[in-house]
Amino acid sequence: MTRKALLVVPINNTTMEPEINAWRPGEPPVMVAKVPRPPRTLLEEDLPAYGDSTIRSVEPFVASEPSITLYGCTAAGFIGGPRRNAEMVERLKAATHAPVVSTAGAMVDVIRREGLRKVTIVSPYVRVVNGCLKNYFAAYDIEVDNLASFECATTEHLGRITQENVFDLAMRTVKHDAQALFIACSQLPTYDILPRLRDELKIPVWSSIAATASIAEQTSGSP
Repeated sequence: MTRKALLVVPINNTTMEPEINAWRPGEPPVMVAKVPRPPRTLLEEDLPAYGDSTIRSVEPFVASEPSITLYGCTAAGFIGGPRRNAEMVERLKAATHAPVVSTAGAMVDVIRREGLRKVTIVSPYVRVVNGCLKNYFAAYDIEVDNLASFECATTEHLGRITQENVFDLAMRTVKHDAQALFIACSQLPTYDILPRLRDELKIPVWSSIAATASIAEQTSGSP
């Protein structure tokens, strides 16, 4: 069944729209709601204003009747923990009248689906945000055994990271006993390198965007 998807991403995100479309062959291109955000690292104190901006950003698309909403900001999902992410999912569901898949939820879902309780992380986040990411996984009894980051303090720095940068950091970060690799952040480009990483590492490898697409495929198209 073809479904009209509404993708909700930070205004700086240039990666998720083309990659999510690539992960959804045969589906209509996603509609995209861009959420204003500060050009620095998103922090927990930003979440109330960011959440309100998110709801305002989706309002112009409601008349198009999306059949699924993809909440694609990884950090905004996990920084406040599972409860706040669940609250944002409910707000978006009420606003768009469609089922919602959050990237923060999807990253846990794919790791659990693999039957794993330990994961290696590659991220672009600064230390305090990486701490929130570890805590988020811990809330679901998933251990982060190793984490390496590009430590991007600005959206400008984040936007300069290439797929090869991600591939190289991932290969340097995964240890011989790693169970899985997750590449966090829906701005990091990963579409072309995920098959290479899986082939090289011989373990499950997921990214924020691939996880969102995978869980969305399993999600009912009716609210």
